Amino acid sequence: MKLKITLLIAAFVSLFANAIFAGRASDGNAKIIYWQAPSILNPYLSSGTKDIESASLVIEPLGRYDETGGLVPWLAEEIPTVGNGGVSSDLTTITWKLKKGLLWSDGSAVTSADVKFTADYCMDPDGGCAQLNKFDGIKSIDTPDERTIIITFTAPKPNPYGPFMGGQTPILQKAQFENCKGAKASQCTEQNFNPIGTGPFVVTEFRPNDVIQYKANENYRDPNKPAFATITFKGGGDATAAGRSVLETGEFDYAWNLQLAPEVIANMEKAGKGVAIAGFGPLVERLEMNMTNPSPSLDADTRSTVKAPHPFLTDINVRKALSMAIDRPLLVEIGYGKAGDVTCDLVPAPDNYAAKNDYCIKQDIAGANALLESAGWKKGGDGIRQKDGVRLSILYQTSTNAVRQDFQAIIKDSWSQIGVETELRNLNASVFFGGDPGSPDTFQKFYADVEMYANTFDGTDPENYLGMYRCGNEPKPETQWQGENINRYCDPKYDALLDELSQTGDLAKRGEIAIKLNNMLTKDSYTIVPLVHRGRVSAHSNTLGGVILNTWDSELWNTADWYRK
Repeated sequence: MKLKITLLIAAFVSLFANAIFAGRASDGNAKIIYWQAPSILNPYLSSGTKDIESASLVIEPLGRYDETGGLVPWLAEEIPTVGNGGVSSDLTTITWKLKKGLLWSDGSAVTSADVKFTADYCMDPDGGCAQLNKFDGIKSIDTPDERTIIITFTAPKPNPYGPFMGGQTPILQKAQFENCKGAKASQCTEQNFNPIGTGPFVVTEFRPNDVIQYKANENYRDPNKPAFATITFKGGGDATAAGRSVLETGEFDYAWNLQLAPEVIANMEKAGKGVAIAGFGPLVERLEMNMTNPSPSLDADTRSTVKAPHPFLTDINVRKALSMAIDRPLLVEIGYGKAGDVTCDLVPAPDNYAAKNDYCIKQDIAGANALLESAGWKKGGDGIRQKDGVRLSILYQTSTNAVRQDFQAIIKDSWSQIGVETELRNLNASVFFGGDPGSPDTFQKFYADVEMYANTFDGTDPENYLGMYRCGNEPKPETQWQGENINRYCDPKYDALLDELSQTGDLAKRGEIAIKLNNMLTKDSYTIVPLVHRGRVSAHSNTLGGVILNTWDSELWNTADWYRK
């Protein structure tokens, strides 16, 4: 209740932010800390939340989702709909209109050519775009004048808000990135570290996996914003240190994603320096089962690609038994308390798209053992199950974080009770979520059998999110290991349902299809094993005003409205 009241107060205060502002760059420096350090400022080359959100201070989309999940115009004059003529009656086109007078931070004009270029940049088949699913079904993009963008789809698109809605698909400046398309994308260090943008801030220094310095954008469209002259964005460390830096010491103004036990946060708040804020969106902590072979004995073109099936996780009985053995209520209790809930679904919200399955809620060690036994996985002399010379020995990886390491220990113990050997690995979050094609430790490469992390989606419609698991969208060498089908799931029936969803307008029917897709990934195949529906918990200092926690878009979506009390 305390967290909900805090969130309401923050929203109330923000309504009066404009009256409190003394003017652009009048409030000095604000300090943000993300314990997962950004490694790049180009969301098209990383699906890591810390990269997408740190970039959102600089580069922006045509539209955003507000704190309620509602669509709001950003660089566009309005949200196109059928009612205002922006979406054609046959649902095959959407027409965006840029606001008048928009400038890039270098003073040049923002035009429709920049928007079209951004789409071409992401859709380049050699580029390995991390957000490619957002551009699914685009036939063409036309720019009849400098402010108009017409996107035509190959078929009716009831949800045409994939590209350029939300922080995952911002607009890139054509002049800056035009020599960075395709295979050259990851080589453009200057552009990827220092993008020219339309947002309230400009990058002045970027040290990957460490710190970012920003200053107020002199060409920002609101002459009175942002209030802060500079932003210091510190990355790295851990959630505990981040929480203390805001709630106990007051060293920082905003701390993201306090993945800590509830009593830990409550004790930190007693220092009186700041408050925790929370909200529920569709964020889910889950296990991904690797459908490919991660063995280091294989070459890079084969390891963890669809060319080599996994030696035992391709057996659904094994995947199901691993899920059955997990005590999810215990995970919620020790990890999140009231800021978490058991879930068996990849999409737990909003209600229209939530299957609300309960098959996984109760731990079933006996049932898991019986299932493995009947499938021919017999215990050897060391207690580890094996079949045809293959042992159930798992490398289980995740990012370094106290809650995640607690989860690993609990799950390892549960799996030991069903004859599964587990080696635990935890990796620096900045590396794990960094997307560096040269690193063997990214979650995209998935050089492990099982990995755990949380993910979510922009807005309230999961079409593009579910589209991540389309055949061909897996990370692989030829896409610089970019792609969102992390476990390399592939089912033509799933793809056919995705196509049906993309052409279905009725909201109830869309919900039915999305639930079927959710079930195919979870209870029907166990390639994704959901654990916890997580509330997002962050914190801000008592002197930071204008903060509105947004669980449907970038958490830093309204930094232009932040001010010093």
